[in-house]
Formats: sequence, C-alpha cells, structure tokens
Amino acid sequence: MAAPLFFSDSAVNKVRELVDEEGNADLRLRVFVTGGGCSGFQYGFSFDESQDEEDTVIERDGAVLLVDPMSYQYLVGATIDYQEGLQGSQFVVQNPNASTTCGCGSSFTI
Repeated sequence: MAAPLFFSDSAVNKVRELVDEEGNADLRLRVFVTGGGCSGFQYGFSFDESQDEEDTVIERDGAVLLVDPMSYQYLVGATIDYQEGLQGSQFVVQNPNASTTCGCGSSFTI
C-alpha cells in the first residue's frame, strides 16, 4: 500500500490560524494538481467549505486537508508544508513522486 499524504506541523498550525481568522470552522484546505506550469503539472491550494464524496480527507489536530481523486494519485507519499522565507510565506508540496521540479517550486513532472 502506498504511503498516505502527510500534513506538517507548520501547515496544520497555519490552516488552524487562517480558519480562526475567517471565523468559519467549515473551511478546509484543498490541495490539487492541474496541468500547466513550466514542468507539466502545477500544485494549487484553496480553502473550501464543501467536501465531495470522492475527496480524500486528512484530518490532523483540528485542521482538515481535502484532495480530489485525480490529484491524490500524484500526491501519494507527499508532505503538505507551510514555509516562510525570503520569497514570502506559502503552502508547499514536498513530493517524492516528482522527477523534476521548477525553480518556483509549484510545478513538477512525474
């Protein structure tokens, strides 16, 4: 069985912080993969109140992560993290399945 998706401490804390700021306990972080970007696929993040039946749900310490089935196949074994650095603060995907990534870190190839 393939490894599940991981949700880092910093990502969990940031999701809880953002949900608290919005005052909406129904908000969940959705991570998805779309075609495009400089390496073929691109990661995306959004906050979503609705959950589809087919979504994979990862819950940790009160923070909820949603992944649709198409995206999940590219993200198995990956870690969703939140990083603060010189280029700003952002959610990032550390994906062991990606054979190449681009400099921006949001685009990859399998």
